[in-house]
Amino acid sequence: MAATTSLMTIEEFCKLPEDDGPVYHELRHGEVVPVTRPKLKHQMIQSRLRRLLEPLAPPGALVEAEVAFRALPQYELRAADVAYLAPDRCAKVDPEDYIQGAPDLVIEVLSPSNTAAEIYDKEKLCLNNGAKEFWVVDPDRRQVKVSTPDGCTISWQSGQEIPLPLFSGAGVAVDAIFA
Repeated sequence: MAATTSLMTIEEFCKLPEDDGPVYHELRHGEVVPVTRPKLKHQMIQSRLRRLLEPLAPPGALVEAEVAFRALPQYELRAADVAYLAPDRCAKVDPEDYIQGAPDLVIEVLSPSNTAAEIYDKEKLCLNNGAKEFWVVDPDRRQVKVSTPDGCTISWQSGQEIPLPLFSGAGVAVDAIFA
């Protein structure tokens, strides 16, 4: 895909041909950015997270992997590795469009292709545009960093349980994510 020289809008981005092959594309700050498709280890963690969270979610909520969302209306179309959308927000989403704003919970599973700057940028974008929590799951360190819009960040390690205030106070064991 050719590099853009001016900011691309979401409308222009959506007119591009569908992606296939080893990469897909996101719209980041008005620029088309290639993203490597996840490897099996990454997908297994995404699937495990979805299976752990889905039974804890209230009826009408969405818990899913690879969820596209528009954190900002014009120049952003990103995908969350795993996302949670509360029932009230889920009911307002146009099924023919993308989620407006960041999902309530955005979970990113680190991959070798991720940079610290990229993850930090996505975290700030999400927390400033609707996300109540942003998780960074690190398979190599077997830890999960949870950040909230108030600037609080807590890292959870093996043997600990991550509290889930968005899921009526339930919790998920860190070890279950990497089992």
